[in-house]
Order: sequence, then C-alpha cells, then structure tokens
Amino acid sequence: MSRPLTVLFMPESAYGPTNNCIGIGAVLRDRGHRVVFASEASWQGRLEALGFEEDLVELAPPATPPATAPASGNGGGGRGVADGPDEVAAGPDEVDGGAGQFWTDFVRETASVFRFPTIEQLEHFVNPTWQALLDGARFVQDQLEAVVDRQRPDVVVEDNVCAFPALLTAGAPFVRILSCNPLELGGDRLPPKFSGYPVGDDSRWPAFRGEYERLHRDLWSEFDEWVRACGAPGLHDLEFIHQSDVLNLYVYPEVVDYTDRRSLGERWHRLESCVRETEGSLTPELEEFVRRPGGGLVYLSLGSLGSADVPLMERLVTVLSRTPHRYIVSKGPLADTYELPHNMWGAPQVPQTKVLPLVDLVVTHGGNNTTTECFHFGKPMVTLPLFWDQHDNAQRVAETGFGRRLSTYDHHDDELIAAVDELLEDGELRTKMARLSEVIRSRRGVERAASLIEEAAHGTPR
Repeated sequence: MSRPLTVLFMPESAYGPTNNCIGIGAVLRDRGHRVVFASEASWQGRLEALGFEEDLVELAPPATPPATAPASGNGGGGRGVADGPDEVAAGPDEVDGGAGQFWTDFVRETASVFRFPTIEQLEHFVNPTWQALLDGARFVQDQLEAVVDRQRPDVVVEDNVCAFPALLTAGAPFVRILSCNPLELGGDRLPPKFSGYPVGDDSRWPAFRGEYERLHRDLWSEFDEWVRACGAPGLHDLEFIHQSDVLNLYVYPEVVDYTDRRSLGERWHRLESCVRETEGSLTPELEEFVRRPGGGLVYLSLGSLGSADVPLMERLVTVLSRTPHRYIVSKGPLADTYELPHNMWGAPQVPQTKVLPLVDLVVTHGGNNTTTECFHFGKPMVTLPLFWDQHDNAQRVAETGFGRRLSTYDHHDDELIAAVDELLEDGELRTKMARLSEVIRSRRGVERAASLIEEAAHGTPR
C-alpha cells in the first residue's frame, strides 16, 4: 500500500448518510488510513468509539432553540431530514439529546405538514428545510476552515445536500456522496425530486417544477453568491451542492435506477448498496423473539425521525396487532411514550443491518438507506413515505414491482393488512429479490467506494 492517507468525512447530521460514511470509513481505517469525521457535535464519542478521529463542529449557536421549522435544520444536517436522518445510528443509546436530536425535534414539531400533498410540502417543509441547511452551512464555514487547517486532509468526502465552501477550497480532492434518491440529480425525462410522481405520467411535472422554482429561486441566488464569495465555484442553476470534478458516488441499486431515462458523466459511480458492518449483535431478548413461532417476521421502521410521530406509530402497531405475524419495531426517540402489543418486540433503536437478514418483509418510510438496504438483503417493502425523497423511493419501489406504496395517513386499516399479507405470500417476488440480493452484495459497494476514494486521493480516479 502507498502512504497512509488522511481522509476527512463530513456527513450530514443524519443517521443514513453518517452510517454510509461509517461503513466506508471502516474499510479505509482497516486499510491503514487515518479517518477523521467533521461531524456535528451531537455525535461526540460515537465515532471515536468506532476507531475514528473526531473533529466536530456546531451547526447553529448552542442557545438557538429548535422551535420552528424556518429556524431549524439539519444544519450540516439532514435532508429535510430526509431519509436525511432516517436510519438507525450505529451505536447511540440515548433517546433524548442524542446524535441527530436537532432533527428529531424538528420533525416532531412539523409532523402535521407530512399530511400535505408533496407540492404543498414544498412551501411548508422543503423550503424551510433548505433554509435551515443553508443557515447551517454559513454558520459552520469558519469552523470547517479551522478543521481543514488542523487535519490537512489528503481527500475530503462530503455526504450532504448543500455545499460547504471550506471543503471545496481545502486544497485536496473533493468527493461527493449522494445518499438520496437519484432524482436529486434531475433530468427532463424524470419526475421532479421530492414529488413522488410516477415516471409514466408527466402531467403534473411542470406545475411541481414551477412551484419549486418560485419558492427557491431567491434562496438559491443568495446562497450561490455567498458560496462564490467564499472562494468556491458557483453552483449549477437551482442546485445547492456542487458535483465533484474528481469523484461522485451515489447509492442506488441498478434494478430500480433511472438509467433508461438519463445518463450521468464519467465522474459518477453508482454503488449498488453501502451497508456498514459496524453494528452490534442482537440482544438475547430479540433473539428469543425471532425464534418464536408465528406467521411472517416483519420489520417496522419509519426511521429515527418518522417514528417521532407517535400517533402514527400507535396507529400502525394497533392495526398490525390484528395480524398473525410477528413484528420487530424500531420505536424511535419517543419509545417510552407508547406500548407494543403482544406480537411485537421493539426498542428505541434497532441494529437494522442485523435485523434485515432475518425478516420476511419491511414496513418502511422509504428512506434511502432503508430502501437500498432492503434490496441489499432482498426484502420486499410496504412504504409509508413522509417527506423529502421518501416519496420518490416509495413510488419507485411500487412502480418497479418490489413492494406497495400506501398513503401514510389516509390508508384504510385493511389496506395495510392486505399489503402485508399479499407480500408475505408472494413467493415469486421473494425469490426474485433474493437473487437480486446476491448480485448486489457481490458488487461490494462499501469496498468499491473506499477504493475509489483512495484513487481520487492519489489523483488516479477511474
């Protein structure tokens, strides 16, 4: 191996992207490289425990209360929280004040917006989320410049949805990871991002795009001007983050990608999946529950943020208690506020990558990490999307035949029960997904990403 590298990761303060970076970082660490995380401060101690260095940053003044949507943000944080923070973190046990707590508060206070049609979510959720993200980028700029000065990275890796100019002016190759649905990259022959609209019906696309531009044109212009003033290149029209001129990675299985409707440049590489191997094993109680006799074994997770909508979680577990199946439930940050029926086991956080291989079906919000991990392990999905690209993932799963999409708040109880029963009984689909899983896992996305980052650092990207 050539000389060890210093690799600086800056993921958004969200479980999904952070877990992606943890998985890739673990491979780089095991190859002898120095891996540093410039994560948001609430991750303190969690990354160090996994063998990484921490040089953490604040994304908002400590005294700022996360009280209203326009003032909140994933700060370097989450895509609208989006699948943004949507996955189970690798390790934190705390429910209150833990990693990504900022977004938990944000979603809990704005959950009513998730009942709106996606075109209305643009004004009431997407725009405030972008504002929050961009505020975080401005706030953290000086801190990131200091991090770069201290760490002197050989390569900088960002998994986020907005630009941080200090990462582009660091004097090291810049690598972008996209942990969202690929619609985030746009395309005239594709539905607009965040819409959840089908590929085969473009009748509503122009109105959605027009509303997005109306709400975000000024926001983008101001941010682009600030990015340029910081010495970074300007942004593409209505895009809040740069594409790298060295290496861009995105995580999405080929079988559901939109490759027949768009092409990407040679600097883009698809990772079929990006599944970490850093999570702990099952607890004895969970192992005992898995061995229990009963119908199918189903995993229920709306992500660490979606599960903060306690009335929704209570409704789901009540309805599913009427089925003969067993359920492993990721209860989320407010786990103590509701009880589970007799056919369920749950915890505030569940080791998702250890649970998925064991179950027959997943009921999910459609966050990007959960969606891609379901394909990695070959599991059909019932999707109940809430926000951001969850709508796009849910639609893509449904229109490609790998699961069912339901209206999260307006579905009838019997619809959910029927979707679960039908997918559990669909042996042909389960066989198909098992075969796809073998292909996806054989492509070793985490190791491939680590190798591509090494090549980028040495100036030899493929």
